[in-house]
Amino acid sequence: MNKSAKIWMNGELIDWIDAKIHILSHVVHYGSSLFEGIRCYETLKGSAILFLDEHIKRLRDSAKIYRIEIPYSEKELKEAIISTIQANNHKSCYIRPLVYRGQGALGVNPHRASIEVAIATWEWGTYLGEDVLETGVDVRVSSWNRPAPNTLPAWAKAGGNYLNSQLIKMEALMDDYAEGLALDVNGYVSEGSGENIFVVRDGIIYTPMSGQSILPGFTRYAIMHIAKEHGYEVRETLIPREALYIADEIFLTGTAAEITPVRSVDKYPIGNEKRGPITEILQASYLKIVQTGEDPYNWLTFI
Repeated sequence: MNKSAKIWMNGELIDWIDAKIHILSHVVHYGSSLFEGIRCYETLKGSAILFLDEHIKRLRDSAKIYRIEIPYSEKELKEAIISTIQANNHKSCYIRPLVYRGQGALGVNPHRASIEVAIATWEWGTYLGEDVLETGVDVRVSSWNRPAPNTLPAWAKAGGNYLNSQLIKMEALMDDYAEGLALDVNGYVSEGSGENIFVVRDGIIYTPMSGQSILPGFTRYAIMHIAKEHGYEVRETLIPREALYIADEIFLTGTAAEITPVRSVDKYPIGNEKRGPITEILQASYLKIVQTGEDPYNWLTFI
């Protein structure tokens, strides 16, 4: 990965190489971390962070679900993110705020473990490849399902949840696919290993419901909002697996993936096996905001 000069840890900017934790930190053994993935874009109006307020609020929501009290206010966290970007002289970057349980307890009961906070920034291109925003990617339906409701809380962006994502991703890559799509416990389409999914059929845009073990992403929210403004009908609903194979268009959304078209699922061609017309319209509207800085929705925080 592209290393940066500084990482913010527990209130201080330190050298990248010195950002370390103890091997007996609770998070290493039990996955007790919460994090966000945020992008800072170099727009024509200057560098701006997309959905900063929303990401920090979700980080605090995740912490609340896991009974973690973050020792910094939302204002302090936002200021720390901006300070880290500036310390690393980034014009555009990926931002990773991380809250985790450190030393003090080594058992399932985590309450004696310290609460640690870190913020890292680094340069990171398109998540699924540099040219895929136009050409699309090949995906497969994973043999691994998303956890059932009331097992692991999907609305919390917790490190432990991503063990499931790793299995989905590794299986896809081993079979020469770019990404895997998970079904929920009832066999309906849920999400990718790190992206939400949209399916287009006969001009209507479908996406899984927020209760289907998905993380309701902010790029998902943005695309739903933009699509409705363009006059498209957007339905949050159950999507059976076979709907993927007969879709006119499919695209994935996420902070890292942005809006990535899908050209095939399980070797079934989707549409013309490239970015579809609705995907292109929504993608262009989204990218216009983060490239030009023209933001009618107040989604950007300029720094």
